[in-house]
Amino acid sequence: MRQPSLTARRVAAVSVSLVLAAGAAACGPEDNDAKSSGGDSAPHKGGALTVLNSNPQQDFDPARLYTSGGGNVPSLVFRTLTTRNRENGAAGAKVVPDLATDTGRPSKDATVWTYTLKKGLKYEDGTAITSADIKYGIERSFAPELSGGAPYLRDWLVGAADYQGPYKDKKGLAAIGTPDERTIVFHLNKPEGEFPYLATQTQFTPVPKAKDTGTKYEEHPVSSGPYKVVSNQNDGEHLVLERNTHWSAATDAERKAYPDRIDVKSGLDSSVINQRLSSSQGADAAAVTTDTNLGPAELAKVTGDKELASRVGTGHFGYTNYIAFNPTVKPFDDVRVRQAISYAIDRSSVVNAAGGSALAESATTFLPDQKSFGYEPYDLFPAGATGNAAKAKELLRRAGHPNGLTVTLTHSNSKDFETSPEIATAIQDALKKAGITVKLQGLEENDYSDTIHSVKSEPGFFLAHWGADWPSGGPFLAPIFDGRQIVKDGANFNTGLLNDKSVNAEIDAINKLTDLDAAAKRWGALDKKIGEQALTVPLFHPVYKRLYGKDIKNVVISDWTGVLDISQVAVK
Repeated sequence: MRQPSLTARRVAAVSVSLVLAAGAAACGPEDNDAKSSGGDSAPHKGGALTVLNSNPQQDFDPARLYTSGGGNVPSLVFRTLTTRNRENGAAGAKVVPDLATDTGRPSKDATVWTYTLKKGLKYEDGTAITSADIKYGIERSFAPELSGGAPYLRDWLVGAADYQGPYKDKKGLAAIGTPDERTIVFHLNKPEGEFPYLATQTQFTPVPKAKDTGTKYEEHPVSSGPYKVVSNQNDGEHLVLERNTHWSAATDAERKAYPDRIDVKSGLDSSVINQRLSSSQGADAAAVTTDTNLGPAELAKVTGDKELASRVGTGHFGYTNYIAFNPTVKPFDDVRVRQAISYAIDRSSVVNAAGGSALAESATTFLPDQKSFGYEPYDLFPAGATGNAAKAKELLRRAGHPNGLTVTLTHSNSKDFETSPEIATAIQDALKKAGITVKLQGLEENDYSDTIHSVKSEPGFFLAHWGADWPSGGPFLAPIFDGRQIVKDGANFNTGLLNDKSVNAEIDAINKLTDLDAAAKRWGALDKKIGEQALTVPLFHPVYKRLYGKDIKNVVISDWTGVLDISQVAVK
């Protein structure tokens, strides 16, 4: 999940749809053991869980969803070859088997990955799940009418670049083999040591061909998980899930499936959601949210109430908010100007503009500070807490701007505390101390997104953010800094337009590694190497603070999603 505003390249949604969302280790409610929060007795099966969300769970079709680790609500219905480990903190950033017996068996060069399905897997109607169903589920995700999911397979699978899905091309993808009902083999164009992470995406959900209803499949997708869809109103605005009696916990070590029924209500104002969770009246006592944070004012109120404070889940997701430079636009073509701005930044004021230190943690690295990403601490342009105006002025003089300069900062008008006017104003004030006059250009969200993600219109100086599709340096660094991923006639995310052969080569070399710990160290070193070019100014990583109802038990928050995992929740 990368950038939330673009679904799924996008994180926080997504994942959280994206998901989505940075920082140190995640934890459960403060001062509580997350596994036992919400009461003294052990969690038990039964009852109804209510989910109160702002954003509808649209396109509830595994082909169309772009999620991190299978998503939150989606993973209750859709199982995949692998999934995220449902544990608190750093342990939750690991990939583990789901439908498969292991996380995949690679060939020597990681261009062929083989999976074996567990025995006894069944759909909601009691029929067996086969490898052919997973192959078909992946193939239908290539159909233009079912687009929206993660794009990696089109690039990674041999011969998949121009495939149009099984509705137009019934031959299917030769790159996916199914030698028997429990074996599936993937043939890749190049080594991909992180294929097990990709296999957590919902495109790897089995779909029985006989039950495929095309674009209407989202109304009643056939469940392979612990819950089935009994109602889907207004394109995911109101989802009702009930038990899939053919799901077996013996084949699923990750999902607890405690509640009998899950009622997902969306399209709600964030203030209404937090008020309902705070009051915890009636059904809201057994309610959670998967997409709504506490705002600064709400958090201040909660902090002063011991009972409410005990019902706040705190989490971190691999996500970075930053300043982006386009080095083809003057004066940002001069690295000294970019360095001067890096030195001038007052991160304390930026963090305050983002809601304060409880909701944002200052950043000097592009990679989030989590082990799974390969985080290596560095601060190449030390600004201290409040900026180094003197060093910035010195660099500007050397760059030929002894009297300072005037620049324009493009930002979004959305009140998201990330790329919004509050952040832009904090930067404007800090740079003024260094002799840099900043004019602010605020754009409405859609216009902002279109402008900054087009090579033709990308400004020289703007606010941006990025979240990982999975907890690794690869999907964090490659889309932003791999020169081969520059898109000239579409949505481009390589904002610095970097096309450095040594960077590209190192990305390829790391991708060959199936030892993910070794790969993480290399990603961290690469992050520092790229940082020397001052193409971005990391600002902060968000912290998620989310309320849950008073009858909620067994709160688990991993570093993969940074938010409460509803597959673990029990109600009183």
